[in-house]
Amino acid sequence: MQSILQYRRFGRHVQKQYERDQGKAQALHVKDDGAESSSSSSASNDRDIEKSASDKPTHLRNAEEDVPTASEQLPPLTPKVTTGTALGTTLTGISVRDRTKSKGEGDSDTRVFVVGYEGPDDVLNPHNWSKVTRIGATVNIAFIGWIVGFASSVDSAALKQASAEFGVSEVTESLATGLFLIGFGVGALFAGPVSETVGRNPVYIATLTLYMIFIMASGLAPNIGSQFVFRFIAGLFGATPLTCAGGSISDLWDPLERVYAFPVFANAAGLVSWRWTEWVTLIISGLVLALVILFQPETYAPVLLAWKSKKLRELTGDERFKAEIEIRDESFATRLGHSLYRPFVLTFTEPIIVSIALYLTVIYIILFTFLNGYTFIFTETYGFSEGITGLSFIGIGIGLCLASCLVPVMYIWAKRALAKAEAQGGSRLPPEFRLWFAMLGAPAIPISLLWMGWTTYPSISYWSPLAASVLFGYGILCVFISSYQYLIDGYEKYAASALASVTLIRYVAAGGMVEVAIPFYKNLGVHWTLTILACLSALLVPVPYLFYLYGPKIRKRSKHAVA
Repeated sequence: MQSILQYRRFGRHVQKQYERDQGKAQALHVKDDGAESSSSSSASNDRDIEKSASDKPTHLRNAEEDVPTASEQLPPLTPKVTTGTALGTTLTGISVRDRTKSKGEGDSDTRVFVVGYEGPDDVLNPHNWSKVTRIGATVNIAFIGWIVGFASSVDSAALKQASAEFGVSEVTESLATGLFLIGFGVGALFAGPVSETVGRNPVYIATLTLYMIFIMASGLAPNIGSQFVFRFIAGLFGATPLTCAGGSISDLWDPLERVYAFPVFANAAGLVSWRWTEWVTLIISGLVLALVILFQPETYAPVLLAWKSKKLRELTGDERFKAEIEIRDESFATRLGHSLYRPFVLTFTEPIIVSIALYLTVIYIILFTFLNGYTFIFTETYGFSEGITGLSFIGIGIGLCLASCLVPVMYIWAKRALAKAEAQGGSRLPPEFRLWFAMLGAPAIPISLLWMGWTTYPSISYWSPLAASVLFGYGILCVFISSYQYLIDGYEKYAASALASVTLIRYVAAGGMVEVAIPFYKNLGVHWTLTILACLSALLVPVPYLFYLYGPKIRKRSKHAVA
């Protein structure tokens, strides 16, 4: 619904621009007609057109390095009328390019008019939307992330009931959670790349709908096998926000604004019957889907500019108006194929992505192993009921809020860092600035695990492990924020593909660890299990510091990262 209204608004805005600039085009057309009697009229006309195009501001001319040039043998387009050529050179935000003529085409004009925004302040650009609109869109994305994250682990709250109904062990039933996480990882390979082809909103709406269908099927599952299948497929379609959200936030906010915008998404991230866990998830998911359909605008710039070029073709009758995404005249299948193989290329060729993926994989192994221990820590050690044990997770939530308290400090630091970069001739924050969150938060993870591991005794107040969980939540969110923002800033237009690679690796590993976690606690006990996790996380503490020091050198050697 919102995308339809947005498309109509785009059409009205483009029509106003067309009417505003049409007078300049007619004046240029008259000038061209006056020169036609000369034997050199064609050459003169071309010079006038090229002069008109060159008089436009630099940022509106052919600026993008990755845009096809004449040497790339693009199919030619023949102008319909001279007025159209004049209009293409006078409309604000239109770049004029020559394309190689095909054989037998003679002297026909092969210019193409590449449609862009009118300028840095164009109201069609999502970066220039009102803060209210952008915050609303970001909150919608955060809701999507929250509900699929909730769905990934909610089954563990009713593990005993489900295993009893199906007549299987708790370890076997925990596979429903593990398969959901593995589905997350596999689905990430498709959701992000597809969003770079068709836009964000179609992916959000389609995948959320399919995810809800399979959540419902999981709640109706007659046996353990069908529950496993439906949970995996639900995870497959629930992966959307994990890969698309980074792209959406990049669409909406500039690098400085992302200092406080991204944590909004990152933070979002005892029932009567186990089946009610699925119904509650389904109900909340339906509300989130309604919010997306009614209020979430499309934010992907190539798609927005394709809307604009389509409207200009309708107004002018000139097929030479093209958006960047259309200029190669490639089929949808070809463009989609390029997007789908990109995550695999990045995974095997980019050392930054491989390193961050391994880092987050270990962090997620620690996270999901830790979460599975709450039953052993609070139910068995302190005698909490299942409902009260569920409330114990509030400690982690408080820790997430504490991490958010760093945002104002980071924003001040970011402004200073940007001013310094501009003084040295730069124009953007270095991606390594995003690592400050992790550098301030990573040491908290091993400290919290050791603290909880060796104070979980019946003789010690349960407030001690609860306080440790606050520190754990703080450290985990700091690492998550840094890792995601570092990849978004480091890979920009390939951000969704980069996040897809990372998501696949870490969620497949996390899904496997769900199965290992329960035997781990039963065989080693709470104290030694958490000690092993603490030692593992301690080995990772230097990672953000090393990237902060050597990241710029690594990026310079990369084919896809921002240099």
